[in-house]
Amino acid sequence: MLDNRCKESVQVGNSKKKPASKKASGPTTRSETIAATLRGAILAGEFAPGERMYELELSEKLKVSRTPIREALKSLAGEGLLDHVPNRGYYVRAYSVDDIVEAYEIRAALEGLAARRAAQLGLAAEQRAIIEKALEDGEAFLKKGHFTASDRVLYGEINAAFHSAILAGSQSRMLRDQLRLSQQIAPSSHRNIIAFERRDVRRRHDDHYRIYEAILCRDSGRAELLMRDHVESVKISLIRSISRDLLPSAEKPSEPSAAQSDA
Repeated sequence: MLDNRCKESVQVGNSKKKPASKKASGPTTRSETIAATLRGAILAGEFAPGERMYELELSEKLKVSRTPIREALKSLAGEGLLDHVPNRGYYVRAYSVDDIVEAYEIRAALEGLAARRAAQLGLAAEQRAIIEKALEDGEAFLKKGHFTASDRVLYGEINAAFHSAILAGSQSRMLRDQLRLSQQIAPSSHRNIIAFERRDVRRRHDDHYRIYEAILCRDSGRAELLMRDHVESVKISLIRSISRDLLPSAEKPSEPSAAQSDA
């Protein structure tokens, strides 16, 4: 349970804040809308590294002409998510394990700073509501008897909502831009859940509670440390998952049951 005194201190700290002005920030053209859709799919791992992005298939799937598809692919290549090979087309960029580990280390530092700033500045009511809903949704998710492939996407959305709200609470455009760059490597995205064993999900969700409580209590140092440790632990889970995949089938350890989880 969260400390009610911490909630009260946040409300007092935010009482003099002016409401944020609303600005249109979503995609404004068809190609931008398509780019946003494809960006989310790539970062969620729906396209494999090295996979070719066929314009015709995408246009049929998204029910649009090939022109906005082509513009969207060009835009995503400019962001570094795709590689363009002349006369061949666009391919999802592949990254080495070292690239992925480095991206997580950078993300840990940046998200730690975001949590520190959110604790120092205090969260807005909208950000608290998003975080608390993510915590509630996570608890409901963990009551499932077993996880399916589609559950990975669902948990990715819950996880992204939590982290995005804290980043918004940092009130730093520079932090947001730098973090976006570190997440151009798909496996480091909040939405791409690599290690999906129950014990991993339980531990991450418990981390979310502790991080949120530190932010509510305006304990900026603890909030930063907890967030950095949280992201680092995800990196370790990823390395464990990759290492297991590289083992011969006979040497792979069996999956732990829910009863054996160290949650």
